[in-house]
Amino acid sequence: MDLPSDRALEPSSPVDRPERPTPATRPDPGPRSAGPDLGGLPIAGITRRRVAWVLAAIVSIWIVSVFARQVGEAGAAADRADRLRFENAGLVSQVDDLQKELDLVQRQSFIEQQARANGLGGKGERSFTLSGVAPLPDDAPGSAAVRLGASPARTAPIDVWLDLLFGPTR
Repeated sequence: MDLPSDRALEPSSPVDRPERPTPATRPDPGPRSAGPDLGGLPIAGITRRRVAWVLAAIVSIWIVSVFARQVGEAGAAADRADRLRFENAGLVSQVDDLQKELDLVQRQSFIEQQARANGLGGKGERSFTLSGVAPLPDDAPGSAAVRLGASPARTAPIDVWLDLLFGPTR
């Protein structure tokens, strides 16, 4: 099927063809009162008013975020101040305890007691020591191993009795 060309669709005679007006021959449309005036309508896109609204929104968001950050920092500073007050109260009680201990250590009675423990007594006192006594075993009550939480070696009760009756077998 053959399609007619564009030239075949055009009227061939100048009489059949309507005349297109040129800019010089166009008729004057006259006053524009015939239809609504569209000159005042903005072109679809960005207007000055929309740009101003967008800038105002951005500045408002920025100001709110700055104030929110300052409020958060103020809250953190208040928490830090409360924590420091609590720590200072603990340090004050620790200083009071140490001051009481210092007062105790500086008393003459405490100094004399410690001097006796080191073999330095008064003029009428005789120093003495326990000689010939075997050292305590490692698991004795009050020894460092028991106080530090080390588990003492458990022995059966019969072994304890045999050691007492016949002496240690080790």
